[in-house]
Amino acid sequence: MTTAIIIIAVVAVAAIAAFLLLRGRLTGGRGLRSRFGPEYDRVVARHGGDTEAAERELGDRVKRHGAIEERPLTEEARARYAARWAGAQELFVESPERSLTEADALLADLSRERGFPDGDDFEDRTDALSVHHAAHVDGYRRVHGARRGDAGTEEMREALVEARKLFDALLAGGGPGREHGNRHLVKGRGTS
Repeated sequence: MTTAIIIIAVVAVAAIAAFLLLRGRLTGGRGLRSRFGPEYDRVVARHGGDTEAAERELGDRVKRHGAIEERPLTEEARARYAARWAGAQELFVESPERSLTEADALLADLSRERGFPDGDDFEDRTDALSVHHAAHVDGYRRVHGARRGDAGTEEMREALVEARKLFDALLAGGGPGREHGNRHLVKGRGTS
């Protein structure tokens, strides 16, 4: 009888441990992978394939920035940002570098007005944005990096096109928004 009780206890403990382990993976790894999408892969790669370290970092981001409530924009602010973005795109023909600098500053201003971290800490701002706009934050990183590097014109154009997705998400969120196409940035040319 004592042996039977020990066997049942061991099986019960093993079952509970397996359940907790499986539940942790589903809510941790898969939940984070689903929530962060391409950002999950980027963080795992940055950690040299160490998924546990990447998941700790992403979990920390959710704890630090998950409670951010995006503030709505007024129609005036929405129109002002849309005009600034159009100007940045048009500037690309004359000066791709200045265009990306303006897009970078515009995304910082827009994200700040929507309630994301203020200040000069680009990484903190993009970490916060990744919690709420994971699918689009890479374009912002690309613009930020390409504007001060030795990127070619095509790479800068692609970065601006990708950053446009975050711009649209921030502009449209929190109120009535409008989709804005990339018609001004045709491959191989500045404008159409």
